[in-house]
Amino acid sequence: MRIIPASDIAQVLTFPDLIETLRRGFRSGAVTPVRHHHTIELPDQADATLLLMPSWNDFAGQGHSDRGYVGVKVATVFPGNAAHGRPAVAGVYLLFSGRRGEPLAVIDGSALTLWRTAAASALAASYLARSDASRMLMVGSGALAPYLIEAHAAIRPISDVLVWNRRHDKAVRLAQRLKGRRYSAAATEDLEGAVRGADIVSCATLSGEPLIHGEWLKPGAHLDLVGGFRPDMREADDEAMRRSRIFVDTREGATQEAGDIVQPLQSGLIAEEDIAADLFDLTRGERAGRRFYDQITLFKSVGTALEDLAAAILVFSRA
Repeated sequence: MRIIPASDIAQVLTFPDLIETLRRGFRSGAVTPVRHHHTIELPDQADATLLLMPSWNDFAGQGHSDRGYVGVKVATVFPGNAAHGRPAVAGVYLLFSGRRGEPLAVIDGSALTLWRTAAASALAASYLARSDASRMLMVGSGALAPYLIEAHAAIRPISDVLVWNRRHDKAVRLAQRLKGRRYSAAATEDLEGAVRGADIVSCATLSGEPLIHGEWLKPGAHLDLVGGFRPDMREADDEAMRRSRIFVDTREGATQEAGDIVQPLQSGLIAEEDIAADLFDLTRGERAGRRFYDQITLFKSVGTALEDLAAAILVFSRA
């Protein structure tokens, strides 16, 4: 059994390759039982979450069990870590042989999650963001933020990046880390102005209240909502939902777990039929993505074990 740390993952993965791997993964599908959520009550900070996310190749449908894999991610989300300068999400990925069930690898789950989450957003943007999108706003400056920026820059001609964070000093530090890339990067304290000027707005926060106001979105903008993974979390307001053509990574996950989808559904603002497509539909060509140049598109992801499995197999095959 191999142990694959974050440093090895960074050496073998590129976003163009991982995005295409996820595209193939959604086209072919996998067995992904409902993830297990367990709340961990903590006395001195916000409740934490333990996540178990299993997945395996659809052996019956693909007919090659000798080459298949079984995997499960075990992850924790401790929101209070942010106050201490530590990542909120940690975990490991366990990869097994689909033929005999032997363990093949233990992979750094935190790094794998960062890579696959950003790649999934970029995969969606390849169908939803305008082909000439060059100005990006990153809302949030946590561990995921630089990955989201790099992933979007891998599929769109990003030339200018602004970073906004509630703590401006953290936005400044991220912008400084990004200096010397193929795009310019700067921190901003003007969230409204930055949204109004952005072609792509990507949000990776743990906000419980909307940060993005729909009235700020310019015609043709693409809104990428990544952070809210519980029904009580929200990154965009109702007006953003009204103005946008809505897409999700998986219908089942988004309609049950994502506050940006769950709350508008519960209030009657939108119906499930208003979700235009998920990544299965888009990658298989069953539903259209962006329909016209000035259309506002919105993608909400909560993550799926299929993405972890596809990324883990790619890492294992290369590391």
